[in-house]
Amino acid sequence: MKHCYNWKEQRDKQAYIALEDGTVFRGYSVGAPVDSVGEVVFNTGMTGYQEILSDPSYAGQLVTMTYTEIGSTGINAADMESRQFFANGFIINNLNRDSNWRSEQSLAEALKQAGIPAIAGVNTRELTLKLRNSGSLKGFIHCSPEALSQEECVAKARAWSGLEGQDYASKVSCTEPFLWDEDGSKTISWGITGELPEAKYNIVAYDFGIKWNILRNLRLSGMNVQVVPATTPAAEVLKYKPDGVFMSNGPADPAAVSYAIQAGKELLGKVPLMGICLGHQLLSLACGARTYKLKFGHHGCNHPVMNLNDRSVDITSQNHNFGVDIDSLPSCLEVTHINLNDNTVEGVKHKTEPMFAVQYHPEAAPGPHDPQHLFAQFKDMMNR
Repeated sequence: MKHCYNWKEQRDKQAYIALEDGTVFRGYSVGAPVDSVGEVVFNTGMTGYQEILSDPSYAGQLVTMTYTEIGSTGINAADMESRQFFANGFIINNLNRDSNWRSEQSLAEALKQAGIPAIAGVNTRELTLKLRNSGSLKGFIHCSPEALSQEECVAKARAWSGLEGQDYASKVSCTEPFLWDEDGSKTISWGITGELPEAKYNIVAYDFGIKWNILRNLRLSGMNVQVVPATTPAAEVLKYKPDGVFMSNGPADPAAVSYAIQAGKELLGKVPLMGICLGHQLLSLACGARTYKLKFGHHGCNHPVMNLNDRSVDITSQNHNFGVDIDSLPSCLEVTHINLNDNTVEGVKHKTEPMFAVQYHPEAAPGPHDPQHLFAQFKDMMNR
């Protein structure tokens, strides 16, 4: 594989990633020549960096890829998961030139165009081990021409507010309601051919940072999807007379998204509800559960999750820093899925009302199609 920079260029583009505990990793800039703060996390996926960068759930995070060779597949419009890149920064070991037939732009060019700093040449395995031992850490990427000492970079990492208690859903959400893919061009894309199924159901999807592949899967399951901004009150949602309401994934602390928790309370029992990731946490909070911050989160496409109803195991894609506290679940909720790596809650359902939610991402094709049945479950729930 050919790397994007020779040694002279690497020396000329020196950069740092400084952590709040005082650790500094040296590397070289391969993205925008700017600085950024964020929570440093690691993703264990060997592929999918474009989907990661364009997933709004990564807003506020500096993403470390554990796989060493990144960039070979380039960037293309068909694989975007949202309207833009949302990660605060990107940390990798080796950056390779794009050499895939589907590539329309190199990763480095796309990062620069998006204004997102990235640092290569980092020992990402060492950084990952540090994060596993200490937990996620606040960090500061220094890629700008400004002369900053390592001590100054560490101080900037420590000064950042962090993600706890922060509402990022309203920052990444759409600002106006819209109907997803009226002409089918965004759903019938690369790898998906033929005609769309008849849309027999009309649903409303809350955009807390919704991924386009969730919208594609909902439409491919026979649903028209009206997308609404994160702060939309429940009364406004019910005016659409939906057959069901979907609560999406999104970034940061679910407990801080108080307006969405209230909406969940008001919608429960009035319309079938499904949630994914942040939506799972919000619906659990609406029912009276509590959430907490995980040590280093779940970020990757290889997490085994057991369905407690039939003991089957799905290989799942995940991206979350917070979880639902199993000891706080109210009597109205039943745990349906458990993470086999750490026994955290991965799914719940309401015992008397039409509502279920999962922590993982069934739309991300991790298994590659293990959890597709969940969209069918949502459809079945609307048939009752």
